[in-house]
Amino acid sequence: MVRTLLYGSNVDRAAKARARIGLAALVFTLGYAVIAAKLVMFAATPDGHGVRRAIVQDAVATARPDILDRNGEILATDVRTPSLFAEPQRIIDVDEAAELLTAVITDIDARELRDRLASKRRFVWLKREITPQQREQIHRLGIPGIGFLPENKRVYPNGAEVSHVIGHVNIDNQGIAGIEKWLDTHGLADLHLAGLATDRLQRPVELSVDLRVQHALRDELIAARTKFKAIAASGVVTDVRTGEVVAMVSEPDYDPNNPREALDPTRINRLTTGVYEMGSTFKALTLAMALDSGKISLKSSFDASHPLQFGKFAIHDFHAQNRVLTAPEIFTYSSNIGSARMALSLGVEYHKWFLKKMGQLNRLRTELPESAEPLLPKHWSELNTATIAFGHGLAVAPLQAVAAIGALVNGGHLIPPTFLRRTQQEAMDVAKQVIKPETSEKMRYLMRLNVEKGSATRADVPGYYVGGKTGTSEKVVGGRYSKTKVLTSFTAVVPADRPRYLVLIMLDEPQALPETHGFTTSGWNVVPVGGAVIARIAPLLGIEPRFDLAPSEKLILASAGGR
Repeated sequence: MVRTLLYGSNVDRAAKARARIGLAALVFTLGYAVIAAKLVMFAATPDGHGVRRAIVQDAVATARPDILDRNGEILATDVRTPSLFAEPQRIIDVDEAAELLTAVITDIDARELRDRLASKRRFVWLKREITPQQREQIHRLGIPGIGFLPENKRVYPNGAEVSHVIGHVNIDNQGIAGIEKWLDTHGLADLHLAGLATDRLQRPVELSVDLRVQHALRDELIAARTKFKAIAASGVVTDVRTGEVVAMVSEPDYDPNNPREALDPTRINRLTTGVYEMGSTFKALTLAMALDSGKISLKSSFDASHPLQFGKFAIHDFHAQNRVLTAPEIFTYSSNIGSARMALSLGVEYHKWFLKKMGQLNRLRTELPESAEPLLPKHWSELNTATIAFGHGLAVAPLQAVAAIGALVNGGHLIPPTFLRRTQQEAMDVAKQVIKPETSEKMRYLMRLNVEKGSATRADVPGYYVGGKTGTSEKVVGGRYSKTKVLTSFTAVVPADRPRYLVLIMLDEPQALPETHGFTTSGWNVVPVGGAVIARIAPLLGIEPRFDLAPSEKLILASAGGR
């Protein structure tokens, strides 16, 4: 009964036994074949240690995708470089090994090197990213326990050209600033952990930046900073139809191939990390708010015949006309009094609501991790509305102000800025309609009018129909506004009748020159710089010059109804 239950009936037990023996032999044969194959692999691999293989995997996992500009030019890429390591347990003579290695690598600390060679750890790095010549010399020494591992080193072919956009990485090829950090926080770090971030699995990242425009902008800013002896210069070019950042420079910048330079606090990205009172540039927002409300038209006028008094505080005009000014005159004469009265006529709450709608009261978010909160008044009174109307009392990131002014000229669409490629349809999917299209037409008219006969005439580049608004803000020093230290800015739209690009130029503490007749206001420094930038970049951006165009009143204002 037992045999029947175990083997069944009518079974040839001898045949079954032979089959079982054959199966067991096959299993043992396969097992020994696997073991033999592993031994052959270990024998064929030089110094095949588990620790070393794990480190190799880590090195492969730190590969990063190439970063390209919008035309396919390489902005950041990986190269393979050797790094020197040791397995201290295999070192025969620590003193001899330390002496031989320091003779080849002269910039290494001899005491620290000896301590590492004498440690009880299984694996220690001795020098990351050595040269091929050093590797060859050390290899010839034949020191037991010393080896090399290929690692990915990030290289930036254009040096400081795009540093504040690209950012940089640390010694382990991990992004710690700019787009490089954004890559790690958007999937690359997960690939690293999974061991999948290899070169063959990654597609290049295409940015919206145009390296040609970036170079021209940086070249002009460096020249302007030198000429006007400014402590800093910065600028940005955006596409008003898509929100793409085509170029962004903050000078002094740094070389991402030497990331220690980024620790210098004077080398911050002033366009996203810094916040500033933007001065008269904000008058564009004030005029747009007034015109969009429907309560004020281009024919409305405000009394600017005398200073506006708030207790002991008085608001004056720099270019005082001492008379009643129309809305266009308030813009072209850059009247503080007129702008303040215009904002006050709509009320404090309406003013706050409009600026919030325009994205000026919240932190700007882009792909760049570096950003700052705007500085708002703790208690927003009528005095705050009066001063903010002409750009004092509210500090924002310059790129934040650029996004708002872009909405004033592109038909009223507030588009979040981006450093990645974006189509016009994709931009419209994330855009918000913040002002009426007819208000945008009137703002383009005012900006062009300001270049024709206002404070921005020195930016009138023939053929490109430039429109713009100037800004000069006194810097706060010791809790008070300085009379000698200013921040000047110029925001330009090109072309004003068919807006495509917005250009912002800023100089921090420019100095007066004989040719500026002792003035440091924006019309004498950033405005001509803006004109020079536009003259260089317009052909690169495919803007064809058009000559003999009608004045703004006939070309732009007529389509807006003239009101």
